[in-house]
Amino acid sequence: MLIVISYALRVASYELLVIRCWFIRNNVHKGIILLNYLTTQLFNDLTTQLIYKLANYSLSLYLAEKSTMILSDKRILEEIDKGTIIIEPFKRECLGTNSYDVHLGKYLATYKDRVLDAKLHNEILHFEIPKSGYVLEPDTLYLGVTLEYTETHNHVPFLEGKSSTGRLGIDIHATAGKGDVGFCNTWTLEISVAQPVRVYAGMPIGQLIYFAVEGDVHTMYHTKGNAKYNRKTTRPVESMMWKNEF
Repeated sequence: MLIVISYALRVASYELLVIRCWFIRNNVHKGIILLNYLTTQLFNDLTTQLIYKLANYSLSLYLAEKSTMILSDKRILEEIDKGTIIIEPFKRECLGTNSYDVHLGKYLATYKDRVLDAKLHNEILHFEIPKSGYVLEPDTLYLGVTLEYTETHNHVPFLEGKSSTGRLGIDIHATAGKGDVGFCNTWTLEISVAQPVRVYAGMPIGQLIYFAVEGDVHTMYHTKGNAKYNRKTTRPVESMMWKNEF
């Protein structure tokens, strides 16, 4: 009789776990709270508790992996075919295992003033990189721009530096590596260097990676009325911090 009861408890624990998985995947929070209460009442058998904890741990690992999934090269191509990811110009040879290489556009910019004020509109001076290249100097912030125009409608794009770029002492962004779902534009780069280095228009400068999004997006970036970097451009864009109220 005790064996039958123990078996029934384990079956019930498995069924409750399956139901809990469904609630979690569908964000039904009240259902999760109720099931947590039921499981604490039901699982007074040590073996059953162990089974439940192990299964719940496996579920947590699955959800963590699911929520931080990076798109592979094959998946990026599928999303491009569907139109949810747009990269212009697109070259197949620039597609990595789980990233896409982007290149430095022909325009750079520096701020007019050496001392910047976060409450003011700090203006910049644009200039074109000559064919012979341009030497970047330390202790100066350069704004660059990607050659590629991108749109990302179902995923979160991240722009990171390439290892070859980093080994030249070039940092391509200060803090703004993450894009938003619905971002449709070129990428402004916040470039700094560890030592003088000559750069060229069209050189590989970074790589885009794409993360899956958990849940529906209420407001896409390109539809936000207060989005500060929506205007289409092929030139670097200065900080719009001054548009914030503080």
